[in-house]
Amino acid sequence: MADKYFTYKGILFPRLDYSLEALSYVENEFQVQNDDVFNITYPKSGTNWMLEILSLIRSDGDPGWVRSVVNWDRAPWVELQTGLEAALKYPQPRLLCSHLPIQLFPKSLQRSKAKIIYTLRCPKDILVSLYHFSKLLHLFKDPGSLDSFLEDFLSGNVPYGSWFDHVTGWMGLKDNENFFSITYEELQQDPWGSVRRICHFLGKELSEEQVAAVVENASFQSMKGNKMSNFSQMPAEYMDHQKGELLRKGICGDWRNHLSEAQSQRFDTIYQKRMQGLGMTFPWD
Repeated sequence: MADKYFTYKGILFPRLDYSLEALSYVENEFQVQNDDVFNITYPKSGTNWMLEILSLIRSDGDPGWVRSVVNWDRAPWVELQTGLEAALKYPQPRLLCSHLPIQLFPKSLQRSKAKIIYTLRCPKDILVSLYHFSKLLHLFKDPGSLDSFLEDFLSGNVPYGSWFDHVTGWMGLKDNENFFSITYEELQQDPWGSVRRICHFLGKELSEEQVAAVVENASFQSMKGNKMSNFSQMPAEYMDHQKGELLRKGICGDWRNHLSEAQSQRFDTIYQKRMQGLGMTFPWD
C-alpha cells in the first residue's frame, strides 16, 4: 500500500497526481470565490452525473459544451495537481469538483458565498462501485477480495478516508443557505424535480424544455455514449480501459448482487453505530 498512497492529516491519497504541497495549498491558500459552484461528493456517489447536470444547467440544456469539452476540464478537481492548475486559471464563475472531506477543504470557504452541491449515495452501493472501479483505476491499489475491501471501507482505510466522517462532516453545513444536498436515489427517482431544485438553488431559471434537455442529456445512456463524459479519454497511465468502463450500471441497490447476508449485516452494524448521531434519514435507511 505504501507505494500507491501517502497520508495527509490522517487521510490516504493516491501518489499519482496528488501531492502534500498541492493538498496543503488547497487547504490553506486556495481562494474560494463568491460565485464558485462546487460539486462535492465522496467517491462513487454520482459525481460525474452531477457534473453533467451542472454543465447542462450552465448551458441552458444545450449539449454542445458537454459534447465538446471533456468533463474534468469543464469542472477541474481542485485537489489534483493538474486540476488545481486548471482551477487557478479558470474564468469566473468557476465550476469545480472535489472529493475532499470538509476538514481538508479550502479554509477560505468560510468567508465566501460559494455554492456547495453535495451528492450522497447508499454507502453499500458506493462500496461495490468503488470495489469495481479500483480494479480499473491506476490511482488506487488493487482492492483484493470484497471481504477485505469491506473492512478497509468500514475503517476508512481507503483514499479520501471514511465515508461516515465525510458525510457527517459535510452534512454539518446542512442549515447553511449556500449548501444543497441531494441523493443519487432522488436523482434517479425524480430527475425532473431534482434538476428544478438544483436550478432553484443556483438561482437559474430554465424553461420546461430546457429542464427536459438537461435530464435527457445527463441520462446514463447519453453519458455512456458521450466520449467527453464516459472517461474513455482518460489516459492509459490513469486507467486500464481493457478492464471496464467508468459508467458500469448506474443503478440503485446493486449491492444486493454482491454482498452476502453476513457482509450486509456487518455493514449495517457499523452504519447504525456511526450514523445514529446525525439525526437524518436517507432513502436507503
